[in-house]
Amino acid sequence: MARISEIRAFSGEQARPRGEKAAATLGARFVQLDVTDDASVSDALATIASAEGRLDVLVNNAGVFGVGTVDGPTALEVFDTNVVGIVRVTEAALPLLRKSSNPTVVTVSSSTGSFWAVTNPDRPEFNVPAALYSASKSAATMLTVQYAKFQPDIKFNAIEPGYTATDLTAALGGGRPPAESAKTIVHLATLGADGPTGTFQDELGTLSW
Repeated sequence: MARISEIRAFSGEQARPRGEKAAATLGARFVQLDVTDDASVSDALATIASAEGRLDVLVNNAGVFGVGTVDGPTALEVFDTNVVGIVRVTEAALPLLRKSSNPTVVTVSSSTGSFWAVTNPDRPEFNVPAALYSASKSAATMLTVQYAKFQPDIKFNAIEPGYTATDLTAALGGGRPPAESAKTIVHLATLGADGPTGTFQDELGTLSW
């Protein structure tokens, strides 16, 4: 199975040692990729094509939070990574995915992008002040649904991984270990050929959005 061990929107100095360590732990090949750079995406997929000839699973997991100032530059940064990055990587990956016998794309979205959740006072998302992040995750889920409709030979699903202790949430504190949240992502990434597509799920099943 051709695998991208990790996709992060970091600079080369930050990404390489961490990516190489993750790849070594998984027994995978590290391929550096910046989702905000078309040339970086193209080069990464060319490397995978040369080494593997196909791509079985793509996990779109790059993200920035964009808390604080809500202005044009911040919005462009958030959407370039969280939304446009999905389009860049997915479009570049489609030819390789089509060569797989069971191609699957998982997009890490968020329930903070769910209209149902953020308008429900009983949900924790109701009180999360993250306008740009939430809007970008609504778009990420919509992209997933649209890709599922128009690429019927590839499974596309979005996932709410749960509140997780990562670089993204470090300033907020708390969160469960990444390995725990990864279980649901791995489940969707390893669906059989008859698995669902066009869904938005968390560890309990389908989420309203």
